[in-house]
Amino acid sequence: MASTLPTVAIIGQANVGKSSLFNRMVRSQQAIVAREAGTTRDNVIGKVTFNDQQFWLVDTAGLKTADDEFEASIQDQIEEAAQAADVIVVVVDSTQYPSDQDRIVAKKALKSKKPVILAANKSDLKGSLDSDEYKRLGIKEIIRTSAEHNSGVIDVLDAIADIVPARSEQEDDDILRVALIGRPNVGKSHLFNTLAGKQQAVVANIAGTTRDVNRIQLRFNQRTIELLDTAGVRRQGKQEVGIEKFSVLRTLQAIEQSDVCLLLMDVNELNTQLDQRLAGLIAEAGKGMIIVVSKWDSVEGKDAYTRDAIAPKIAYNFKFTPWAPLIFTSSVTGQNVSKLFDLVLDIEKRRLQETKTRVLNDLLQRAVQAHPPSGLKNTHPKLRYIVQTDNNPPWFVIYGSNLKFIHWSYKRHLEKLIRETYDYSGTPLKMSFRDEKQIKANKERVAKGLKPVTKAYKKAKSAKASEE
Repeated sequence: MASTLPTVAIIGQANVGKSSLFNRMVRSQQAIVAREAGTTRDNVIGKVTFNDQQFWLVDTAGLKTADDEFEASIQDQIEEAAQAADVIVVVVDSTQYPSDQDRIVAKKALKSKKPVILAANKSDLKGSLDSDEYKRLGIKEIIRTSAEHNSGVIDVLDAIADIVPARSEQEDDDILRVALIGRPNVGKSHLFNTLAGKQQAVVANIAGTTRDVNRIQLRFNQRTIELLDTAGVRRQGKQEVGIEKFSVLRTLQAIEQSDVCLLLMDVNELNTQLDQRLAGLIAEAGKGMIIVVSKWDSVEGKDAYTRDAIAPKIAYNFKFTPWAPLIFTSSVTGQNVSKLFDLVLDIEKRRLQETKTRVLNDLLQRAVQAHPPSGLKNTHPKLRYIVQTDNNPPWFVIYGSNLKFIHWSYKRHLEKLIRETYDYSGTPLKMSFRDEKQIKANKERVAKGLKPVTKAYKKAKSAKASEE
């Protein structure tokens, strides 16, 4: 099943604090799952988790704001935001009276028919105007913020959480979705077309624009597969102004919607850093992954020795995803292209395989007896039992006490043991730890009609207390 996250866009004229507010909303009290480079700075797109809800947050800073180009650029900005976003946050400088530019921004935002929130930023500065001054912009919900001092940020996140839909799951339509991910010109579209020609029967061709995700559905071995061809993600500083950052957003959304991703790399241009970043996004999203080295036909004098020389280097650079298979392909000669379908189906099978709770718990007990997890002087984690709660991706939950002291290396050790017991080649594993004392306390709170205490709730409450 493919999941779709809501999107929130931050818009406004230059120097009102959009990027500062974005950084607070993403970094403050949130777990950063994905950050993508933008036109002139980092952190243009982030995935925010707040009060058990998730959404993409897009900073639309970086567009040209010269007076003669303002209206055209802001119109493009708003139209793109309206198309991609579920909620629009308009940011204004509360030390300045509403300007003509602010009115243009507000008018375009409201015309989009999307929910709009007004953040009156810099409210901590001397001369900050009363909120009533901004009612003339026509936006009903006005929140005073100070990104500099982290004031009002939680109120904005609360307002967004009240609006955005909960994370949705599409109906299980029994379609295996495969996204082609990578930098521009690594051969994604060529491989997309070659794969479409190798299948047994094309069942649907879903058209898209140059900035959208192109899709095609086909049948292979009695299985319906939908291929998603995404726009290329450029390295930091190489993205075009404005619209292209929404293409990046669509690439991230394609990762969310897919079951397996093909991470393409041009054999002649192995850009390690960005390719590693993309691999991290795919793994963090819990998607299956195949590392595909494309354009193998362009390598002169290629032989087994050449491949054996390149493969260890790639394995070293992607040692954080050792479970991802590596394959060398050529869309020109068709080398190994058909094997991709077989690999994808194998990965799906492994992601959906069932485990036995008894086997998992025997594994956990052996691990604890052979190598108990370390903790503090008088406080050690106790791991009691493990269950698999989900697949696609495979998700394991371990119950016990004092689990916050478990070191990341021990979690990796447990994952290694699970992989040695069950073959999970091609897919990341997710692992959660549930403290039995906290579970019991939350049950008591719910029985009293109170909200259960979550990690996000604790941090949000702490941050709000510090503001006051």
